[in-house]
Amino acid sequence: MSIELVLHYLVSSSFIHGAGMTLLLTVTSLFFGVMIGLVLALIQESRTRTGQVVTFFYLWLFRGTPVLFQVIFIYNVLPSFGIKLSAFVCAVLALSLNEGAYMAEILRSGLQAVKKGQRTAGLALGMTGSQMMRYVVVPQAARIVLPPIGNQMIGMLKLSALVSVIAVEELLLVANQTASADFRYFEALTAAGIYYLAMTTAFMGLQILIETALDPKKRQRMRRVPLTERMLGTSKSFAVR
Repeated sequence: MSIELVLHYLVSSSFIHGAGMTLLLTVTSLFFGVMIGLVLALIQESRTRTGQVVTFFYLWLFRGTPVLFQVIFIYNVLPSFGIKLSAFVCAVLALSLNEGAYMAEILRSGLQAVKKGQRTAGLALGMTGSQMMRYVVVPQAARIVLPPIGNQMIGMLKLSALVSVIAVEELLLVANQTASADFRYFEALTAAGIYYLAMTTAFMGLQILIETALDPKKRQRMRRVPLTERMLGTSKSFAVR
């Protein structure tokens, strides 16, 4: 193993570009995934028959097929219908649609966790339905769904490596191409692993900060706990998709 070569890869423009692409894929796909999930969760909350059928079919389709299959399907099948998109857009579309299915269940559980009595109290105070959702339900649901959303963010970061199959120049593809040129796989993949761990650590820290900001009691309690212990405590709740 060459430490110098690992350090060289870490500061090389190709690895920095690959890490940036991975981060962009993660954040963009997660954003659209949350938007899709929120729409589906609200449709489920409406309890209309048509909405229930649509959301059930969506969840059944995107949770029932592998993410890699969805990436390849969108990239190779859409052009046959005259829809030509770049590899990056296809990757974001596939990851967002898949993430939306999981986010829908997370957000739905958060909305349903808010007691009906609080909704009734909001309406009794003269709030409209939208105002009640905005000022009563959503703030409380946000504290509930934030930990699983944080876990989904970590999962999305790792899932982004799958889009290398459609030649999106994310971190894993850059590392693999670099290693193929001189067969120094250990050094190239070690550099990529360091980037992944750094981004994961940053996401974990961000999750802790947001959770603390949303919960005053936790904010006071967390001041007495070292940051490393907070991150280790958060990582225990990570779920593998």
